[in-house]
Amino acid sequence: MQSYKMFIGGEWVEAVGGERFESLNPFTGKAWATIPRGKPADVDRAVAAAKAGFRTGPWPKLTATERGHLLRRLGDLIAEHAEQLARTEVTDNGKLINEMAFQLKYIPQWYYYFGGLADKVQGAVIPIDKPQTFNFTRQEALGVCVGITAWNSPLLLLAYKLAPALAAGNTFVAKPSEFTSASTLEFAKLVDKAGFPPGVFNVVTGFGGEIGDALISHADVAKVAFTGSEATGRRIGELAARSFKKVTLELGGKSPHIVFDDAEIDNAVKGVISGIFAATGQTCIAGSRLLVHRSIHDQFVERVVAFAGRAKKGDPLLASTQVGPVTTPPQYRKILDYIDVAKGEGATCVLGGGPAAGPDVGEGGYFVEPTIFTGVHNRMRIAQEEVFGPVLACIPFEDDEEAIAIANDTTFGLAAGFWTQDIRRILRVSERLQAGTVWVNTYRVISYLSPLGGYKHSGIGRENGLDSIQNYLQTKSIMIGTAEDVVDPFVMR
Repeated sequence: MQSYKMFIGGEWVEAVGGERFESLNPFTGKAWATIPRGKPADVDRAVAAAKAGFRTGPWPKLTATERGHLLRRLGDLIAEHAEQLARTEVTDNGKLINEMAFQLKYIPQWYYYFGGLADKVQGAVIPIDKPQTFNFTRQEALGVCVGITAWNSPLLLLAYKLAPALAAGNTFVAKPSEFTSASTLEFAKLVDKAGFPPGVFNVVTGFGGEIGDALISHADVAKVAFTGSEATGRRIGELAARSFKKVTLELGGKSPHIVFDDAEIDNAVKGVISGIFAATGQTCIAGSRLLVHRSIHDQFVERVVAFAGRAKKGDPLLASTQVGPVTTPPQYRKILDYIDVAKGEGATCVLGGGPAAGPDVGEGGYFVEPTIFTGVHNRMRIAQEEVFGPVLACIPFEDDEEAIAIANDTTFGLAAGFWTQDIRRILRVSERLQAGTVWVNTYRVISYLSPLGGYKHSGIGRENGLDSIQNYLQTKSIMIGTAEDVVDPFVMR
C-alpha cells in the first residue's frame, strides 16, 4: 500500500486535519494507495505558498531563458521516468499500458516546446497617434494559476496547463481528481528534482466537493484551467466569474464520426474503433456517434461489430490487452445506466450491452463490454448525452447535408471526424462542422503544437499550440510622455 503526501511550498505535508482516503485499482477493485484528504485550510496553504513563490524568492528573479531551462530539465526527467509514471497511471486509472507509455514518452514535448517559448514572449512598440508620447506593451504573468485535471489522463492534461503557465512566469496549484491523484504526486517529485523554487508548483489533493469551491473562489487565485464534465465546468465558470478570474474550460463532447460512401473502408473501421473503444471510451473526444451513409450502413456496422467483438479485455498492465476497465465505480454504474436507457428508448444492441465477465477481467474490476447500438436517431439520449464509456450509437444518413445537420445537432462541439476520398467534400464539410478539432481520414490525433478546445458547451479557450500561452498572460500598455511642457491639465490628451 503506497502512502502519499501533498506537495506544498516545496515540502511534503499531510493534510491539516490528518485525514486520508483510499485510491482504488480499477482492474482489481482494491485499494492500492492512500492520499491526503485536503480541506479549505490546505487550499489556503497551497495558494499562500504559490503567492509567495510568485512575489518573492528566486522565481520572479529568473530570466525567461532560465525558466525555459528549468522546463526543459523537467521534460528530461519525465522522459527518464516515463515507464514508472505510466505504470502508476495504469494502476490508478486502468487505462492500457500501451497508451499510457506512449503518452508519458510524448509528454516531455510540452515542456520542451513551452520551455523554448518562454523567452519568445514579447511586447510591442505601438506607433501611437499622440504626439510626444512613446507607447509600448509588456506581456506579464497573471500570478497564481490553478489546474484541475480529470481522471482519464492526469499528467497529459496537467501538461496542457502547467507548461504554458510556468513558461509565462506564473506559479501553480494542481488539484488532481480524487480518483487518480497518485501520478501527479509522483510527478511533483520530478518538479522538485528539476530545481524549481519552493511554491512554484504545489499539489493539493482531496474531494472536489470539499475543496473545489475554496480553490476556485480564493482571492489570490488569478486563473483556473479545468478539464472535465460540462456540469462541473459550468460551476467553475460561475464561481470564477464572481471575482473576474480568467478561465480555460475543456469540457465534454458527443463527437460525430462520419463515414461517407467513398471512404476507404478498412481504415475507416479502424478509425471508428480507435475513436470509441480505445481508452475504453473514457475520453472527451470520443467519437461516440457513428454516422454512416445509408448505402453502406449495414455492411460497415457489421465490420465494426466484428472488429470490436474480437478486442481482448483484461489486465491493463499487459501489452496484449486492448480494452481495460472503467476507471471509477460511479462511472461504471453511469455507463450501465446509459445502456439501459438506450434499450428503453428502442435502440437495438448489436454488441455487448452489459458488464464484462470471464477469467481475463478478474472478479473485482469495473469492466463493461464494448457496446454498439443501431436503430438510433439523434434525439435519443444515447445520441445527445455524454456517456464517457465504450458505447457507440450508429445513425444512418442520406447525403452530405443530412450528415452535417445531424453532426451539428448537439449542444457539444469538441471534436468531429469524417472519412472520404473527395477533396471538395473534405474542404466543404470540415468548414461547416461545428467543432474545435476536425479529423479527416484519421482520428484521435493530439499534438502540443495544435490548439485543442471546443465550440458551444464543450468549453472556453484553447490549450496547446502557440496561442495557448496567451491564456496565462496579461497585456500592460505603457505610455511615456516626452513633451517638455504639459499644455492643459483639464483636457484629455
